[in-house]
Amino acid sequence: MASINPSIITRDTDKIAAQTGNLYESVSVISKRARQLSSKMKEELNNKLAEFASGVDNLEEVFENREQIEISKFYERMPKAGSMAIDEFMEGKTYHAYRQLEENN
Repeated sequence: MASINPSIITRDTDKIAAQTGNLYESVSVISKRARQLSSKMKEELNNKLAEFASGVDNLEEVFENREQIEISKFYERMPKAGSMAIDEFMEGKTYHAYRQLEENN
């Protein structure tokens, strides 16, 4: 029997909507936070992989490739940005505010 991916979780939309009073606003806040987390993780990964960049082909490159693969696998095993953003939001760790529009009279 095939096992179910543990990253797939059923979420209660009423609880998500309760944070802002509107499900779509909550999803908007979560998606913005997910983009922030994703961007940060991508930058970290690129910085780590940039350390291995060299213009010379040699035997050391084989060992560097193994290290690059291990670093990449580590990031692949990390929770996805969307899941992390939802968890932060539900735990009240995400700050969101509304901009006040000024009316010109």
